Amino acid sequence: MRLLIVKTSSMGDVVHALPVVADVLRHHPGARIEWLVEAAYAAIPQLHPGVQRVLPMAWRKWRHALLSGVTWQAMRELRAELRREPYDLVLDLQGLVKSAWWARQAAGPVAGYDRKSAREPAAAWAYQRRATVGKDLHAVQRCRLLAAAHLGYAAPTTPPDFGLRAPAPGWGPRAAYAVLIPNASRKEKLWPERHWVAVGKRLQERGLLPIVLWGADDEQTLAERIAAGCEGDVPPFLRVGEMAAVLAGAQQVVGLDTGFTHLAAALGRPTLGIYCDHEPGLAGISGPGRVASIGGKWQVPARNDVLALLEQQLR
Repeated sequence: MRLLIVKTSSMGDVVHALPVVADVLRHHPGARIEWLVEAAYAAIPQLHPGVQRVLPMAWRKWRHALLSGVTWQAMRELRAELRREPYDLVLDLQGLVKSAWWARQAAGPVAGYDRKSAREPAAAWAYQRRATVGKDLHAVQRCRLLAAAHLGYAAPTTPPDFGLRAPAPGWGPRAAYAVLIPNASRKEKLWPERHWVAVGKRLQERGLLPIVLWGADDEQTLAERIAAGCEGDVPPFLRVGEMAAVLAGAQQVVGLDTGFTHLAAALGRPTLGIYCDHEPGLAGISGPGRVASIGGKWQVPARNDVLALLEQQLR
């Protein structure tokens, strides 16, 4: 069986879809699984040994230059790759109009959520096969249930198997370390800087060097201030695969509701997720290690509450 998974973005969403691969291979041994994903996140499915081929796309770039001949040439080339060989099923795990449109570019029947289940109901019109999955479920469970419905096996009851193999370490300290992830795509997600310094100091007390991650110039400035306040360290700019290696070697991870925090949990690291603008019930930290989520929409968690939860994980 040839299966194309369509889950293009964002990073946390891509991570949440990973357990589908293990589920499919458990019920369809030998299946060839390919994955369509934004180029920035292609390293994530590439870390899964069950994904034979990753097709990177650059829709976030292309949509800003739709009148460009270069853009149309790139889209034609991707469409040609998607239609080179027919798929037995094209499974859109995203449920958006953009993901449904790209799923339709592939050669093969397209399956996804029905109108009541899709994040954007209009996406359901693009599918030949539809299934109902509750919107009140965790994102990981929604993906697993949708795959089960369309691939003909019972709803999975086992813990999610993210299946990632950590890449070989590159940059990293020699001492035992913890990772702090204080940056996010929206300011509403941010947690006060002074609280991060307090977390870093607590980790220092427990013999762990705080490593403060960043991904953009303004994020680097914040990371450097936090690291200076807790005698931590700041890495150079790291790509997603390189960042995954750093996360895989951490003794503890504390991060906002952002992609790298979810990736750390999927890699099996003890991970504490801080939520300031989203309910963790639908997309809380999930992974095979010690994981916990705190906070919620308009519920900025108190510093002492985070430190208390951190102590539980460290024990």
